[in-house]
Amino acid sequence: QKTFLSVIMFSYVNYICHKKNKYSMNLEQLINEDLKTAMKAKDQDSLRGIRAIKAAILLAKTDGSGAEITTEREIQILQKLIKQRTDSLEIYEQQGREDLASVEKGEIAVIKRYLPEQLEGEALENVLKEIIAEVGATSPKDMGKVMGVASKKLAGKADGKSISETVKKLLA
Repeated sequence: QKTFLSVIMFSYVNYICHKKNKYSMNLEQLINEDLKTAMKAKDQDSLRGIRAIKAAILLAKTDGSGAEITTEREIQILQKLIKQRTDSLEIYEQQGREDLASVEKGEIAVIKRYLPEQLEGEALENVLKEIIAEVGATSPKDMGKVMGVASKKLAGKADGKSISETVKKLLA
């Protein structure tokens, strides 16, 4: 019962901190604050996910390019982490390893908290219809033009796979 209450408390504190500081902190500062909160709450799932994000940010900072990490780069890092875990999750589920699959699911949920709200379903379709009209696409042959504009416009707001599937459906 103590663990359950600490997870609820962590979630609530995390929610309040994100709402107050979302625009005044960069991802690295937010991760450091959440790491402290997760350690105090002894929330292992959050700790694993947050530590993975922190490690990815450190790797990006020390990759030798010397470039500052922008918001767009942070989103790319988070999306890459989710993609890696999704791929692992599929493998674990195919092999019947539910213990490892549940760890991956937990990390995916934690990492998704730091991404902007994702467009899905009807909202994604509406944005893509606007892009199709803007580009003047009429057939599946025009998918490349639409994907180029959509990928730039929806970076961080939707994953490439769902964008691609929706564009195929709309142009068919």
